[in-house]
Amino acid sequence: MEQWKEYKISEIIEEIAMGPFGSNIKVDNFIDSGIPVLNGSNLQGIKLNEDSFNYVSEEKADTLGRANAFRGDVVITHRGTLGQIVYIPLDSKYERYVISQSQFRLKLNKDIIRPDFFVYFFHTRLGQHRLLVNASQVGVPALARPTSTFKEVFIPVPPMEMQNKVMGVLHSIDSKIELNRRINDNLEQQAQALFKSWFIENAIYSGDKIADYFMPIRGKNLLTSEATGGNVPVVAGGLNPSAYHNTANTDAPVITISASGANAGFVNLWGIPVWSADSSYIDSSVTPYVYFWYNLLKYKQKNIFEAQTGSAQPHIYPKHIGDIEIPNLDLSQIQLYNNVVSTYYHKIDENNTENCRLATLRDTLLPKLMAGNISLDY
Repeated sequence: MEQWKEYKISEIIEEIAMGPFGSNIKVDNFIDSGIPVLNGSNLQGIKLNEDSFNYVSEEKADTLGRANAFRGDVVITHRGTLGQIVYIPLDSKYERYVISQSQFRLKLNKDIIRPDFFVYFFHTRLGQHRLLVNASQVGVPALARPTSTFKEVFIPVPPMEMQNKVMGVLHSIDSKIELNRRINDNLEQQAQALFKSWFIENAIYSGDKIADYFMPIRGKNLLTSEATGGNVPVVAGGLNPSAYHNTANTDAPVITISASGANAGFVNLWGIPVWSADSSYIDSSVTPYVYFWYNLLKYKQKNIFEAQTGSAQPHIYPKHIGDIEIPNLDLSQIQLYNNVVSTYYHKIDENNTENCRLATLRDTLLPKLMAGNISLDY
């Protein structure tokens, strides 16, 4: 690998630190705004996900010392969902963050390696292997002696000029993916704002329920071992597909409502056919106005979560959805709304399809770029 050098991580870091002890951050410490505290949901992807946070006061964050992370730092999960690693970008929402007890952070020597290049490497198959080689799967998955063992890991590093070129390619793809996501978020917000304007403001309630219009269909369980690994998402109790199959049991568009687990009641809309497993679904076989009912259910999301039953394992079944009280509705207005927002959701579907293609391209290029197998001499 011409001009590339294998560095031990201990040679390219300026600082490495574990998160605080669990007893150092209690629920009582959380406030409405302040210094964000990171959790696993913030470590999804390449760079820090800033969709939601818990917060502590500046004074509390100051007491946590080296558990404070800053722009340019890298944050890694060492207990729980192993393999998560992100960097905090220079344009992050906040200047500093507090990492959790399940994470550690490091500050790199930026004269040798870019934080984004470092993180991208550990999202390759080789990088994940090196990151997880000392993982223990007994009980809660964890990295043994995380900071000590991580410092002994090797990473191939090209000259800075090559790093800049590699990041230019990858960031151009990720920037387009991010743009499509922002467009989709905006379209979702427009659809929800229109829904509230037409159906919630000045709404009249007289005891109508969703069951007066239809009942969701309960999905058919499919074991992970039975999934064939095709392109059809299997929707179970989580926020993301539990597996992929080669056959769907729904038509698109389709609403799914997760049936079991911590996320029981989570409402999602799919622009492609899915296999509804541990979930209920609403597609064209149930109603011709899928987009309208999706926005109504998202508006009622809090009520759906509150309808969970079961102590050890929360559940939401079709009857719980059917029992949700809704305002008096006018069918012609439902039809008009569904027609208007269908153009929004068709655009969202197009963007999602493009993002899948771009992600596939990026994931195909990533290991080759990180191994120096693609020439970027231009």
